Amino acid sequence: MRSSLLLCVALAVSLGFILVAGYPRNSDNDEYVLVNNKCQCVTVTSRFVPSKDNPNEEVLERNIRILVPLKARENISDPLSPLRTTFVYRMTELCRKCDPVEVELGGEVYQAQQSNFCDEPETCYTYDRDKCYTTTFPFLYHGEIKKVPAVLTPASCYAD
Repeated sequence: MRSSLLLCVALAVSLGFILVAGYPRNSDNDEYVLVNNKCQCVTVTSRFVPSKDNPNEEVLERNIRILVPLKARENISDPLSPLRTTFVYRMTELCRKCDPVEVELGGEVYQAQQSNFCDEPETCYTYDRDKCYTTTFPFLYHGEIKKVPAVLTPASCYAD
């Protein structure tokens, strides 16, 4: 009885080591943010996880998080425009980086852009808090309607 109990414990411990060793874990099992597009409310992350088919291998897992803003307007700078009902997400648009990057080639430094679609305007489904948005709205004053400028994102429009 005692020897069978020791055998079971030894088997359980060795099985535990096999199961733990079968799933190699990175010490830095962090997710890396590939895209954080605040304008279209999309975040794309990636991380390596153990493969379901072969536990000795790691596979790249990508997570795409899309927040569809409620009551988004067709023209976000016009609060009176109709509500948006269609949202289109293209990875090529989400991943475009139009800021020039310095690249060294053959000992010389060149300015390069990481996207070919930088001339096209970005479709925005909500306010990018880093940009200043303004609009005009009708204001009734002494019986007369005047167009008054208004700031839609005050934190990004006014310096501290």
